[in-house]
Amino acid sequence: METAAASVDFVVRVESLGERFGALRLCEAEALSAMRQSLERHGQLAAVVVFTSTGDQLEIIDGIKRLRAARALGWSELRAHTLAVDVVHAKVAIGALNDRHGLTELEEGWLVRSLYREDKLDQPTIGRLLGRHKSWVCRRLMLVESLDDAVQADVRLGLLAPRTAACLAQLPRDNQRAAASVVTRLGMTCHQTGVLVTEILGCANEAARARLLAERIKRPTPRATPRPAGRARTAAEWMMADIATLTRVAARLQTRLLGAPLGALGPRAAELAASALSTLMPVLTALGQTITTVTGKDHHVSVTHARRTLAPGRHSLPTGPHTPGDRPGVVDQP
Repeated sequence: METAAASVDFVVRVESLGERFGALRLCEAEALSAMRQSLERHGQLAAVVVFTSTGDQLEIIDGIKRLRAARALGWSELRAHTLAVDVVHAKVAIGALNDRHGLTELEEGWLVRSLYREDKLDQPTIGRLLGRHKSWVCRRLMLVESLDDAVQADVRLGLLAPRTAACLAQLPRDNQRAAASVVTRLGMTCHQTGVLVTEILGCANEAARARLLAERIKRPTPRATPRPAGRARTAAEWMMADIATLTRVAARLQTRLLGAPLGALGPRAAELAASALSTLMPVLTALGQTITTVTGKDHHVSVTHARRTLAPGRHSLPTGPHTPGDRPGVVDQP
């Protein structure tokens, strides 16, 4: 792929960076956590890559995890360099810049579909731009177009692994949601999902497939070894454990919410996340009222104090990025 030469690095405000291509990428919790730790320890090692979109808006091409981790840390600036490319070649650059680390099959499919559906490029042209054979382009397009939107949303929300979703794409669309529900509820591996898909495809008709899925979801998850017996927890111990769990989960959820706008998840995933958050609000309100009742104290706190409480150590972090520069022993920040 040929693009215009990148400019020298410059400093850009985090709030000014858009995520137009956020829906083309996955940003798993583990990878985001690792990136956040890397930024905290070593500073920003590699500049994010951006291009200028309509209305002089700077959009991220490469470095979405760095951007979201920086937001979660409260950084105000990042080092960046820009490519003088149009929208089509900006999307092509996503594939080129991630050739070393590799995109998942689903991410490749989302990229191909975007070029095909939104930019109206034919498959041979897409293959030429991405340096791939047209048969590869066809396979990736078929993968995402045959996979139910709700299943793709599950991948974006971290409920399904990309490889597992690609395996489910072999099923008729009418069976994919039910099969995905079985996989997530039972915590099945990719290999186990492949076995399930083979069993479903081997059924004679739709009724048989429905019976198989209903039977599988009722099965208890097998344990490799029995859980060792131990002393039963007291009521106080359970209460303290629940408090610790809620504090930890609340901090993690807040970090994810602050790290990226819901729209970056894609329309379907954003809709599901917003709906789930709406159902969470009355639960948290009721819990707050109960805490006030049992303790006899009003625990209303400001938003600023809540953020500091839920994100320990954040108030001690710098307001801007660390001084850029590689540190010994660190390879890269994707």
